Amino acid sequence: MYRNLLVFLLVVSIASCKNPSKDLVEKVEETRYLPKLEPNRYNVAFLIMDGVYNTEFTAPYDIFQHTQYRENIKAMNTFTVANTLKPITSFEGVRILPDFDYTKDSIPKIDILVVPSAEHHLDTDLNDTAMLNFIKKVDNDALFITSHCDGAFVLAKAGLLDSVASTTFPSDIQKYRAMFPHLQVKDSVLFVHDGKYITSAGGAKSFEAALYLCEYLYGEEIAKSLAGGLVIDWNLASVPKSIPH
Repeated sequence: MYRNLLVFLLVVSIASCKNPSKDLVEKVEETRYLPKLEPNRYNVAFLIMDGVYNTEFTAPYDIFQHTQYRENIKAMNTFTVANTLKPITSFEGVRILPDFDYTKDSIPKIDILVVPSAEHHLDTDLNDTAMLNFIKKVDNDALFITSHCDGAFVLAKAGLLDSVASTTFPSDIQKYRAMFPHLQVKDSVLFVHDGKYITSAGGAKSFEAALYLCEYLYGEEIAKSLAGGLVIDWNLASVPKSIPH
C-alpha cells in the first residue's frame, strides 16, 4: 500500500514539474508592472533598444530620477520606451525591461525624450522607420528632445536637427558632418542647446548635459544639489558648451 502511494506521489510530482523553466518564463512574461507616473511632473521617456550604451542611458536617468527627492519643483517621472516589452540587452550586457512598447502601447504624453546612443545608431537603426516615426510624433508636443553621443545621428535622420546646431561623440564628428552635410555641427563642446534640442558628446559627459537641463528648468541651486547627491562637481560656467541665441 505504502509502495503504491509513493509511486503515485512520484508520478504527480514529475507531471507537475514538467518543463518548469518554460512555465516560469511564461509567468514572468505575463507579469507587467507599469511605472507609477505622478501628476504635475514632467514625463521623461528614455528610448532604448538592443545595444544601448549603459552610460548614455543611466547618466541622465540618474539625474532626472533624483529630481523626485527635491522639494518645491516640478519633478520628473522617468520611464523607458522600446519597440518591445521583452528584455533589452545593452552593449555592455545589462538586461533592461522596458516600461512601454511604442509600437503597441498607449504611451503617456512625453515632455522630454532622451535618446541614448546605441551600437547601431550609425547604420541599421537609421533605417528603422517605426522608431524614426515615433521620434517625429513625440517631437510634435515634447518640450525637449535630448540625445547623447551617437543618438544625434538618429535625431538628424528623423529631420529634427535641420534648423538647429548640434553635436555628437567627438570621434564621430567627421562622420556626422559627412552623413548630414546640411547640419550646423559644433565640436569641442560637451553639449549644444538650441531651441528645444539638447545634443551631447555622451559618455560620462552625459551627466553634464542632464545637469544643464535641470539648471535650465530649476535653477543653479537645484542643479548643484542633484550633482552633489551623485558626488559630481558642477559648475555650468566651466563646461564647454554651445547655447546659440
